[in-house]
Amino acid sequence: MTRLRLAVVGVGHLGQEHARILAGLPEIELIGVADLNVEQAQAVARRCGTQAFPTHGPLLNLVDAAVIAAPTAQHHFIACEFLRRGIALLVEKPLAATLQEANELVELAAHHGAILQVGHIERFNPAFEELQSRPLQPKFVEAERLGPFTGRSLDIGVVLDLMIHDLDLLSALLQSPVQKLDAIGAAIFGGHEDVVNARLTFANGCVANLTASRASTRPVRRMRIWAPEGYAALNFAKRRLTLVQPSNDFRRHGLRACRPKPASQRLAKAGIFGSQLEVLELDCNRGDQLTRELRHFVECVRTRARPRVTGEDGRDAVAIAMRILEAVRAHQWEGRADGPTGPRELPAPLGPLFSSCEKRERAA
Repeated sequence: MTRLRLAVVGVGHLGQEHARILAGLPEIELIGVADLNVEQAQAVARRCGTQAFPTHGPLLNLVDAAVIAAPTAQHHFIACEFLRRGIALLVEKPLAATLQEANELVELAAHHGAILQVGHIERFNPAFEELQSRPLQPKFVEAERLGPFTGRSLDIGVVLDLMIHDLDLLSALLQSPVQKLDAIGAAIFGGHEDVVNARLTFANGCVANLTASRASTRPVRRMRIWAPEGYAALNFAKRRLTLVQPSNDFRRHGLRACRPKPASQRLAKAGIFGSQLEVLELDCNRGDQLTRELRHFVECVRTRARPRVTGEDGRDAVAIAMRILEAVRAHQWEGRADGPTGPRELPAPLGPLFSSCEKRERAA
């Protein structure tokens, strides 16, 4: 079998992992890696046994496909140059920095017959794959995607950086357009928004409450779903899925009307789970999702199959993200138009929440 010639453009925190995995796939010839940080490109190239390039230009005539993991602001320019040559692409999320740019990439890929996959990696999380295999009609969803400040992806805010994962997952689960939304957010570190909460109502009646933060003391990546079929909880970091459903007896008769005596109430409460409500805990560790995503991309390039996450999917996630950002910028913190609005114009603080002395005293 002829090996596919691939390259990775942008080998920072995530791009170098793309290069590492691709270099280990027997069906792939990693032609090179490109990065404006020449020293970084050279270091990754040495580890992966390939060649380093300061820009993507020389790779245009050398590869069958490429992965673009450069900063979001560069996605459109770099992707356009590959797509115009009909070269298959996996573009890291978000697809582009604006909806117009995302639309242009989708149209360009269609015009030149090029495979365009978007790196919404959580679609390949085994826990989410397991959830999608179940009959489920989500009607209320809560998602949290929180992490500490890392200093990466500062060219975009937390909506395009983190929340967009859950926007894509909801689109995949619901297959229904967003009917209305409201959002609030704040810029903690002085640039783009760093904390955002959004409430989305979909045309099919589902309501979703999403929170994303890159100013959290600990990382959290989870989603909880309530549906007529039962309840589902996903832990994306641990790749675990918890399912809860009413037993057949509960569906027929509901909770038994007879009240237990006070002495046995505690035992009855504990017994609800297992007898009336059935619980299934699933450990879904079936390999890391980045490798699964890359293998899927390679297979799509070889067979011309439709990617699991298409350019259209990536564009749709960007479209919802833009609507959320508009709502965040329009939020009136004091309920009036002449007051502070948007993520950077918070009301003046009344004072510190605690003093340094109090912190030291409580730590002692």
